[in-house]
Amino acid sequence: MKQIWDDAVRTLGGTPDAGDLAERYAEPHRAYHNTVHVASVVRDSWALADAFAFTREERAVLTLAACAHDVIYDGKPGDDERASAAWARKRLTGLEEGLIARVESLVLATITHSSDDPLAHVLLDADLAVLGSEPADYDRYSRAVRLESTRYDDSRWRAGRAHVLKNLLDREALFVTEPARQLWDAVARTNLARELQSLA
Repeated sequence: MKQIWDDAVRTLGGTPDAGDLAERYAEPHRAYHNTVHVASVVRDSWALADAFAFTREERAVLTLAACAHDVIYDGKPGDDERASAAWARKRLTGLEEGLIARVESLVLATITHSSDDPLAHVLLDADLAVLGSEPADYDRYSRAVRLESTRYDDSRWRAGRAHVLKNLLDREALFVTEPARQLWDAVARTNLARELQSLA
């Protein structure tokens, strides 16, 4: 992960400083939001980016946002993303302000999973790509998410998780970009419906 970060910073004309990036994603309380997850988001964002005419600079900005989007994870929605955006800003001080601000805005877009920025569309779709994974991989993801939420008893967890799953299934489109829809939408809906049924 450090090498990917460093290469993207160099592409944008900066001096790399990944700080504690790798150590953060290796924290023991992370069952899902860990190195495997962030590497998957980077990989899937690159795959989706191939369908768009992003510049080399834009791809580097997207990469930095993908690397940083969960760098701070304490199970506090909104606070975690804002802290991750602040972490990225601190590490990117050598870049032009416009580039730093765009990385920051992409990370912040993961709070609401909405944005007008085409780069954010790719990042957000890559972040949800796990929903469209093979059933066994999806089941590992759902178990890992549960492990990160042990502060909730089973009853409260089931109710909250069911609410999240229903909201996702009620969306007209789970994914923003057409390539992501073609790749993952149908399988994602099957996985979500299957998990929702298991919570009943």
